[in-house]
Amino acid sequence: MLNRSQAPFPASLWKEIEAAAVDAARDQLTGRRFLDLEGPFGVGLTTIEVGNDDYCRQPGPDEAGAVMGRAIPLPMIRKSFRLSIRRVAAHVENGQPLDLSPAQDAAEAVANREEEMIYLGQPAFGLAGLISIDGKQEVPGSDWSAPDHALQDVLAAATKLDESGYRGPYALALAPVLYNNLFRLYPGSDVMGLEHLRRLCTAGIYKASIEGGVLVDTRAGVLVLGQDLQAGYSSQDGVHYHLYISESIVLRIDEPQAICTIGPTAAAAAAAG
Repeated sequence: MLNRSQAPFPASLWKEIEAAAVDAARDQLTGRRFLDLEGPFGVGLTTIEVGNDDYCRQPGPDEAGAVMGRAIPLPMIRKSFRLSIRRVAAHVENGQPLDLSPAQDAAEAVANREEEMIYLGQPAFGLAGLISIDGKQEVPGSDWSAPDHALQDVLAAATKLDESGYRGPYALALAPVLYNNLFRLYPGSDVMGLEHLRRLCTAGIYKASIEGGVLVDTRAGVLVLGQDLQAGYSSQDGVHYHLYISESIVLRIDEPQAICTIGPTAAAAAAAG
């Protein structure tokens, strides 16, 4: 599937490309740091079944019932990039440095798309994310330019989860403006708001490309991995080799009530402050 045998690359160059890509992607990924990961199961995994089989509607007294399951697709994420044929030859044959930033940029794009699907989902394909799932819990956001407000909002979210039977460990993902506000000192102390929240959010606090925030009991769901991030070969045009980075992954949310969002008004207030 990766078509590597068609590329005139030694195995050592593929290792360099993938190492550069994985390092670049790792810096962007947050969901994988607090959600369990199942797999990889292979590129052939295209859907997964979720929930239990049930009647699509309750049959009448004289009707036969139709029992159905529910499945969600496993998206493949892919980004193309190019490497100069001449520069690859100079690297392989003469040991000259090879700029792998195109592979890194492609890996970052794939990682950012993975993050988007984990948090926001893909409604057009029936995929829900941590922030968009029906049945999640919510608390309104306040002005996080005051460090004690951040603690109050996250405690309110934790209380909602706790009262629903989800007692942690908790992970907290925040919009950049909210995350950055946690570096303010807590009133009357020399401790940052971030340090206070780390005692509650023992599964980590992460900066993510979202609005507002979301507190997650790590039992909320799992990431199902078909093909992990890998590089493949497409073709060459006499000037460049055409390659790509791809993966297939989906978030399966098992417990929507184990998720509590913090309103995006918190981020707007912090930005205005």
